[in-house]
Amino acid sequence: MTQVSSSRTPRRGRVFPEIQLSPEEKAKRKADDEIFYKRCRTIFDRVQPELIKNHYDWFIVIEPESGDYFIDVDENVARAKAGEKHPDKLRLIMRLNESGTCGRI
Repeated sequence: MTQVSSSRTPRRGRVFPEIQLSPEEKAKRKADDEIFYKRCRTIFDRVQPELIKNHYDWFIVIEPESGDYFIDVDENVARAKAGEKHPDKLRLIMRLNESGTCGRI
């Protein structure tokens, strides 16, 4: 049996090293994400006690600008419902449980 050897060295570093964000841009994006999450979490905290009774562990997709939310037992169906009404908007998906998380780490 012949052994195949490779002299190729693995690449190290960034895929696109020319694309670098400044620390200010990183901070701005992080702040924007936090504001978006807080707006979504406010809506979730308002509707969660009512919905958790009959829809425990269902998925909820929240669009914070309009305050709309869409629930379904299937994640893809919930995303599709939200995408039909708000196709170009940023949305957050959560789970209707005590913490709102969708999985375990």
